[in-house]
Amino acid sequence: MNGNCAQPMNMPTEPHPKLKLEQYLGIQIKRQRQAQELKLADVARIAGISQGMLSKIENAQVSTSLDNLSRLCDVLGMPMSKLFSQYDQQGSSALLVKADEGLEVVRRGTEKGHTYHLLNHTRGPKKSFEAYMVTMDDASEEFPTFSHPGTEFLHLLEGELIYRHGNQLYPMQAGD
Repeated sequence: MNGNCAQPMNMPTEPHPKLKLEQYLGIQIKRQRQAQELKLADVARIAGISQGMLSKIENAQVSTSLDNLSRLCDVLGMPMSKLFSQYDQQGSSALLVKADEGLEVVRRGTEKGHTYHLLNHTRGPKKSFEAYMVTMDDASEEFPTFSHPGTEFLHLLEGELIYRHGNQLYPMQAGD
């Protein structure tokens, strides 16, 4: 290796630590209040809590009641579900699934000899896009027409096939 080659950076292997719930809620409330250009004193007064309590909530110095959170959401005009909606999805939006770590799942084509590996598996709410590695060999049967909600993404690694989407046929070769 010559001296001009770029060396890999020493990067942390762990993602940023997840915020505690109190920290996350405080940040969300403060952002919403500031986005609406509302003063802490006004929000506290309308919500029926002290300015000190609201400051402690926003700065994660207290674990407040659901009643207080509900009143703050009412004042800020946001559903309480929105306050919690992204808590489980903190961190990077990037996802790396290492080779051979795709989760093997059973799908409708499994009985036809198709093997499915979910490439973007994570815990948590259902994702809006699921990427699968589908393996078919010569013994695999043709899969009948089916439909589902969502987006189709195909990338053929090797071989050839004709993919049908609706009434349209797509001849595919490796790399397509």
